[in-house]
Formats: sequence, C-alpha cells, structure tokens
Amino acid sequence: MKVLLITPPMVQINTPYPATPVLTGFLREQGVDAVQADLSLAVALKLFSREGVLKAAEAGAALAAPSAHLAAFLRDRDRYLRGVDCAVSFLQGRSPELAWTLGRRGFLPENTHFRELDPSGEGLAEENLRDFFGILGIHDRAKLFASLFLDDLADIFREAFDSEFGLSKYAERLAVAAPSFDLLHVRLVADNPTVLDAMIDAMTRELLERHRPDVVGLTCPFPGTVYGAFRVAGCVRRHAPGTMIVLGGGYVNSELRELDDPRVFDFVDAVCFDEGFGPWLGIVGKGERQNILTREGFAPAKPREPEPFRVRVSDYTGLELDRYLALVETANPMHRLWSDGRWLKAQLSNGCYWHRCAFCDVGLDYIGAYAAPAPAQAVDALAAMKCATGLNAFHFTDEALPPAVLRGVCREIASRGEAFSWWGNIRLDAAFDDALVAQMAESGCIAVSAGLECANDRLLKLMNKGITRRRAREVCERLAARGILVHLYLMYGFPTETAEETIDALDFVRVLFADGLVQSAYWHRFALTVHSPIAKDPDRFGIRLKAEPRSDRVFARNEIGYEEAGAPDHAALGEGLRVATYNFMRGAGLELPIEYWFGGSPRRRRSKMKE
Repeated sequence: MKVLLITPPMVQINTPYPATPVLTGFLREQGVDAVQADLSLAVALKLFSREGVLKAAEAGAALAAPSAHLAAFLRDRDRYLRGVDCAVSFLQGRSPELAWTLGRRGFLPENTHFRELDPSGEGLAEENLRDFFGILGIHDRAKLFASLFLDDLADIFREAFDSEFGLSKYAERLAVAAPSFDLLHVRLVADNPTVLDAMIDAMTRELLERHRPDVVGLTCPFPGTVYGAFRVAGCVRRHAPGTMIVLGGGYVNSELRELDDPRVFDFVDAVCFDEGFGPWLGIVGKGERQNILTREGFAPAKPREPEPFRVRVSDYTGLELDRYLALVETANPMHRLWSDGRWLKAQLSNGCYWHRCAFCDVGLDYIGAYAAPAPAQAVDALAAMKCATGLNAFHFTDEALPPAVLRGVCREIASRGEAFSWWGNIRLDAAFDDALVAQMAESGCIAVSAGLECANDRLLKLMNKGITRRRAREVCERLAARGILVHLYLMYGFPTETAEETIDALDFVRVLFADGLVQSAYWHRFALTVHSPIAKDPDRFGIRLKAEPRSDRVFARNEIGYEEAGAPDHAALGEGLRVATYNFMRGAGLELPIEYWFGGSPRRRRSKMKE
C-alpha cells in the first residue's frame, strides 16, 4: 500500500507544516510506503515567478477599474518581472550576494506594504531603516524589502485573479464558523475555476501520476486550508476514483466533531480525529479502524492501555527544505520568527499540563489529554531530526511547554553538548524560576510566546488562568535578563470585562514594552467555543447562549454565539488595542497617555505602573 500525504494551500511557506513529516515518519516505522508533498509551497513558488507575474499582468489589464496598487503594478510590470526571481532565490538562501542589490532602494518596485513599517503610515523613511539595521544589516534589510515585495504581489494576485488568495491562507472565509457546507460546496462544484483552482488541479494530477497512491491523506490545520484540501480531494476523486481519501488535522479535531453532511463524503472517504496515529493504523491495515467517520458512520476509539508518550521523529524526505522562503515582513525581532527560518517543528508534550482555563477546549484531547516524554527520548528525537536534515533549529509547538519536562530536556541537551536554537509556547507561571530560565537560555532558547490573556487580575482569576499580573511580569523579567525574547498572546472581550479593564490591561502591556520585557504581542477577540468550560456553565460568566439554527446537515461547529447584557463596544476597543500595540512593537507611542489610543487627547500620563 502506498500513502501520499499532502499539505494543501495555504500555510506559511518558511518551513514545512509538521503534520505530514510526523505522519510520514510514523507510517514508515510501520513499514508503510509513505510519501509527502507540500502543495502550499508549490502554489507559492508557481505564483511568485515570472510566469505568475505575467498571468497577473494579463488578468489585471482586463479589469475595468483596477485599484491604485494594481495600476501601479501594471505600470511597473517589467520591474516586477526583473525582481521576482531574484527575491525568491534570495529568500530561499540560494543567492546571499543579492542582498546588496535587493537592499538598495529603487531596485524592487515599492507598493502598499512598503508604507507599513513607518509608524506614521507615511512611508519608509531612510532614517527609520538606519535605526532598524545600522550599517552592517544589509542582509536583513534586503530580506525585509524582498518580503514586502512578495506581500505586494500577493495583494496583486488577490485582485487580479482570485479574491480568496492570501500568503498563508486560501479561501479562509468559506470555512470560518461554517455550520453549513453550502459555501464550500458551491465553489467546489462551480464550472469556472480560478487561476489558482486550475493550478491546484494540475499539481494534484501531477502528484497522482508520479506516485500512484492507494491512499491520499490531507491535513487541515486551519480554516485557510479547508477549501484547498477539498479542492485536492475533488481532483483525486475525478482522476483516481479508486484512491481512498482521508481528511484530518487541527480544524477537523476542533470544528468537525458533529459533522453530519453526506456531501462531504462525495469528496473524502474518511475523516480521522485527534492524534491520528491510531486511526491511520486502521486505514493502512495495521489495526482496527477507530476514531474515524465515514459515510457509513463513526467508528469510536477503542479502550486501550495508554502508551508512554514519545517525541516523534519527523521524516522530511520528499520535502525540499532549501526551497522554502524565509520572510521578514516586520522589523520586529520577535514577530519575524513565525515567518523567518527553517524551524523543525516538534512537540515535547501532548495537551496542556494546566488544562483548566475556562475559555479553552479542555474537553478535547489536544488540550485535555496531557502526556510527556522521558527527557532522554525527547533529545534523542531532536538529535535524529538534526542528523537527518542538517538543521538544528526547533520550534516547539506544545500548547504549553511543561516546566518539569523542560528542566530535564535542558539538562539532557547540556550534558550531550548539543547546539540547538529553539523557541516555543509557555505559561507565565512561577515554575519558570531563575534556575529554569538559565537552563533554557543555556540549552539554546531564544524566545517564548505566552498567554497573558486579559492582563487583568480579576479576569485572570475568573478564567482560572492560574497566574497573576505580578507573577507574569516576574517571569518576563527573568526571561529578559537572559536575553530571551517574549511574545504575548492577549485577549479582550472576555465575559464581564469592562472598558476600564481593557484600557488598564493595555497600560500594563505598555509598561512591559517600555521596560524592554516583551517585544511583540497580539490581541485576540474572545470567542466562545462549544468544548470550553464557559459553554458548559454560561450563567457563571454572565452570558446567555444564543439559540443555534437547526439543520439536518451539520458541517462545522465550534464557535457559538452568546449575549452579554451591558457589554462595552469591544469592536471599538479592539481597534484601539490593535493600533496601540502595532506602535508599541515599533517602539513608538510608549509615552502617550493610554486614553490616546481610544480617542482621548494626549495629556500627561500618570505614574508608570509596576506590579
């Protein structure tokens, strides 16, 4: 039996998404002939080429009323043609010498995205560039210019021939909060494919010809991959009707647990849930079919003795690592990590060691089923991936890296003399003491991302976060003292949150920026999910669940609607949070009174808050 695993368009293109490498490694351990392909990268490379630019110019010229940025592209078409292959080759690391050309103003045409780096929004002044890069930062300067050039091109492609295209998502709108399969189905069966649709179809046919698989597995980690996955599945169904098609991934695990629409099975044969290893053993004939939904019904997971958790050794065979593009779309040193660098993604644990936050999907295995490996086995796996790829940079994608596991892993790395560079998600709890943070830095930790959520002690207690602002700041201080960068995940609009609490939270975050304790942050609007404790006990949180429309055919169900009497205008507050944090990340506006970001006039600010 031959299995072809595919990452559909679109995910980030700086490094492989981990699902297919992990599953390829697992299946090969079982003796299965497994191969993999990254159609997200393939689509990006096809678009960001002379051929893609010419297609965009042809399509754009046919539009009756092109936007200003598309009109500028059409005028500068030849400069885009000249620059696109240079930019891609440089971002792949193939032509470092091009830095001197790409980093010089005037070689690449500059469109909308080049205006975004200047906090005033009036353009990228040369003095800003000198502040960012100094006199020796030509490589990073060129990376920034080349990345913004591709961002501009992505906007052009979206206007010229597919309004649903994004650099790291495709047709996301069709799958976000999608109780019905209707919108996806209408586009999937339409007889007027877009340029991108035709491209995906052609690439899928080529993969089928090359590999002739018995089974095709598609990962759907995010809403922006769902349409691409079903597009690939439809093509497989038409051109290789005897091939079994399997759908899985993070979106499936959180959104499709109540799936009851037979039209889905016109495209795929099976939907597998949770970790995936158990379901795939049944699919390839190495065990019973379990935790799988088919047209015939659901085969539940079988009770079994839990096996010790181990870090999986991802197998990157078939993925050309030197073709991925390292993008730097911002001059912020922490924020760039998500798009810059070929990070090997790994998990040091399954689930979350805390798994008590009221807003989280604690009822699902990816949060609630916590398990951790032996430190020696974890480092064995990291060393094996380093040996196989020649890369020693890791992004740990755990829900929250467990302090106890980290202590052992850091000791193991140090005792072996391994040289790793790594970053990952943590909780800002007291277990990250001076000793542990020192071990992390010594073992190669360069950055962490962490959830501070509403940054208000009353709300942190209400949501059962298990931290306080004071403790969170202390952890940030320890990390900063060791030169470890910090990104904060923040939340607003939590049930019972007042406007005053939101504004006060921003002021607390401002102080963290001003004191050099955090480098980047992002505010998420609270969303109520069906698998969270809040959804099980809404009265405790002062909300009332909205009645959901009844349907005989359910597609996705995760986010649910609710009402909260007397809630402030969270949308307006969110815009203030966004603009303020955008400026804080660039070192701007830190001395302005916090009310300024919400429409207040600048005046002397109150004394600096330290908690």
